[in-house]
Amino acid sequence: MPTIILLVFSNLFMTIAWYWHLKGGMEKPLLLVIMISWGIAFIEYCLAVPANRIGFAHGWSAGQLKIAQEAIALIIFGGFMVTVLGEPLHWRHAAAFLCIMAAVAFLFVGRT
Repeated sequence: MPTIILLVFSNLFMTIAWYWHLKGGMEKPLLLVIMISWGIAFIEYCLAVPANRIGFAHGWSAGQLKIAQEAIALIIFGGFMVTVLGEPLHWRHAAAFLCIMAAVAFLFVGRT
């Protein structure tokens, strides 16, 4: 459970670092946006690295860690896209989410 919690918070910071400037930050100089994003991404790394180490130490494979991160990222980005960027969800988003969840299932089925 600590792995999932850390990955959720890591992905919150990752999404903010990558996309915050698209709404209200486009007039800022690119170098400033990059520097701010690096600062936010530092927090993301401080959460992602321990999440992966903890998960790996508890028997998760690298593939399982990566696909779990992708599934969490998709959920977080979907919420960010709607609430912050004001973009609507479409059936394509649901289909993509189902594909990622299928990938999660494939990697975790039969996990000992």
